[in-house]
This record gives sequence, structure tokens and C-alpha cells, in this order.
Amino acid sequence: MKVVTAELRVATRGRGFVELSAEIGAQLRDSGVTTGLCSVWCRHTSASLLVSENADPEVLRDLERYLGRLVPDGDALFQHVDEGPDDMPAHVRSVLTQTELTIPVRAGRLALGTWQGVFLWEHRRRAHQRLLDLTFLGE
Repeated sequence: MKVVTAELRVATRGRGFVELSAEIGAQLRDSGVTTGLCSVWCRHTSASLLVSENADPEVLRDLERYLGRLVPDGDALFQHVDEGPDDMPAHVRSVLTQTELTIPVRAGRLALGTWQGVFLWEHRRRAHQRLLDLTFLGE
């Protein structure tokens, strides 16, 4: 069994989504793993990962609107505001979503459905550089 690790740096423009499917797919091809698993780990507490529809961008906008209603910036409930009114809401958003994904690998490709894409979800309002750990496990 082969284990290959890689890092992926992702530049965000602030709150919103960055699709990673192509970049992860390229790292997968470089790894030589054709059958197995791909693990993606986000090293941050104010961003998260998800698999979502990649065909209609309104899906992602709806997700952002929903989470914005659920965890609004500047909520008086939050005392941790060291980096501004979006600081604690970004942490809550990350906890409510996920910071790790495991995706099957088949025939050297991520086994995503027709309308699925892998996304980093930036929860802070300003741009950030995010670091992801990729682990490919298989043959």
C-alpha cells in the first residue's frame, strides 16, 4: 500500500468558496494512487471543507446566506472578537461544518458524483492564505 502526502496552498478572496477539485485531482495524478482514499485536512479554525454542487453557483450563495442567518457577524453573544466582528462567527461556522474530507479514489480520479465539487469555505471576510494537507492512501 502506498501513502503519499502533499500540501495545497489556497488563496481566498474573503468569505466564500474556492473549488479545489482540479487542484486535488492534479495532486492525485502526481501521487500515482489509482485506487484508494484521498484525505483533505484544513489546518485552520475559521475555514472549512465541503462537497457540494458545482453546477449552479446559487447553491453556494444559498449556503452562505443560510449560515449567515444562523451565525451572524457581530452577534452580541460572542465575546471572542480579537480579530473583529467576524472572528467568533468564523470559528462557529467551521465547527458546524467540517475541516476534513475523505473521498474515494477510483481509476486514478476522485470518485465524485456528476454535480459534485470539493470546496474550501472561507468564513472570514478578508482574504487569507489557507493550507491544506492531502493524504493519498492506496495502490
